[in-house]
Amino acid sequence: MGALGAGPASRLDMNRSERGSPAAAAREGAAREARHDHVHAPDDFGAPQAAPARARSGAALVTALRIALLAPPSEPVPPPGYGGTERIIAELAEGLLRRGHHVTTFCSGDSTVGGARVVTVPEALRPSGKADSEPWKVATGTMAIERSLRGEFDIIHGHLDLLTLLIAPACPVPVIATFHGRIDHKAIGLAMRGSAAHLVAISAHQAATRPEADWAAIIHNGLTLYGAPFERRRNDSLVFAGRVAPEKGILDAIEVAQLSGRPLRIIAKVGTRESEAAYYHDVFEPALAAAGDSVEFLGELTGAERDQVVASSYAMIMPSAWPEPFGLVAIESLACGTPVLARRVGGLPEILREGVDGFFGDDARHLASLVDRVAELDREAIRESAIDRFSADRMVGAYESLMLRLVTGEGAGDPRTGHPQLRVAASRTLARAGLANSVHGPSAAGQVHEGPADLDPPGEVG
Repeated sequence: MGALGAGPASRLDMNRSERGSPAAAAREGAAREARHDHVHAPDDFGAPQAAPARARSGAALVTALRIALLAPPSEPVPPPGYGGTERIIAELAEGLLRRGHHVTTFCSGDSTVGGARVVTVPEALRPSGKADSEPWKVATGTMAIERSLRGEFDIIHGHLDLLTLLIAPACPVPVIATFHGRIDHKAIGLAMRGSAAHLVAISAHQAATRPEADWAAIIHNGLTLYGAPFERRRNDSLVFAGRVAPEKGILDAIEVAQLSGRPLRIIAKVGTRESEAAYYHDVFEPALAAAGDSVEFLGELTGAERDQVVASSYAMIMPSAWPEPFGLVAIESLACGTPVLARRVGGLPEILREGVDGFFGDDARHLASLVDRVAELDREAIRESAIDRFSADRMVGAYESLMLRLVTGEGAGDPRTGHPQLRVAASRTLARAGLANSVHGPSAAGQVHEGPADLDPPGEVG
């Protein structure tokens, strides 16, 4: 690991009196522009970056870290449409850059995220119709290890799920592993046991599915939500956003709309895997045709287009029966002031305040019976709370705090001992959400996708 504070002076070494001067502002702008769009080809290893300087944050000195973010190869960073994991990585990169850190993102060649970029695959796989991401994930890990051994980073933050666990022992710097998918497969517990990586869950429910893991932190996802559109006049439509997949409950969304007598607009991507294409053609398309004009399939939209549809809708329907690790769709909907009707599964009870942000139902019929009650809710209050609770800045601050502790050794502990107190925190959170003593969600019949899960498709996030 590079020595802290050993590098040459940079814009981050300015004292307070200098920082306000025009010359300092010009130097800062030039420095940001110089580092904000530097791209490395896959074989461009180059010389190690300078060791980190010291940056001021308020009155306290903090370390300006050299951070590597490892993204899956399935979507660009940020993605123009669907792609939860990649959106989180983009928010982290931009937020850490604003806080004065040096960020290098390992990502596809069509990514536009700020900071330095290492190209891991010429173009994102999923938009180009390619499904096999594992070889490219391994290549990403290999590149990160090589650069780490050359002394280029102070910390690595992997978003490659289980592969990050294999990267950690080979790196001379701390490695954070954030899990964006389901981790209730029993083999994942074995893989996590004694891991050299610092494990991060995106919800207390997700962490509780692997109580034997040594969790370093539980950090809810966050997005830049303050620009989300808000419509005071809504139409009568329900809206579904996600993937055309059985575990997302897309057929249940159609049933909820039909039972409640409301139109439904579906914003969803179709996967490139053979099983995903088969489900779309053999199951979803016939159901869509049978529903008639009351259900409109909009396909995959850009972020701005999606937000506008959600903001103008009466309510968001999330009838998924599988345990969502988090629920980005939920926080985006709430930021538009659009209440959510969902099953009480996964991390959703940590997001939705029942009777305030929306309602939980046991099945399609129960959810349909709750639709009219959405009119009672305060949409402006819903929006204000979501923007505050799930901001990108809050998420970035939590990760920055963890990174600084790990690099400086302040309260980090041995990576193999972990932080058992997080298990207690997770249990308390689950208890408040009504999910105590359950790693899959409530025990009511029909609410939970039972049985261990295979790994989620790359780039997916709850």
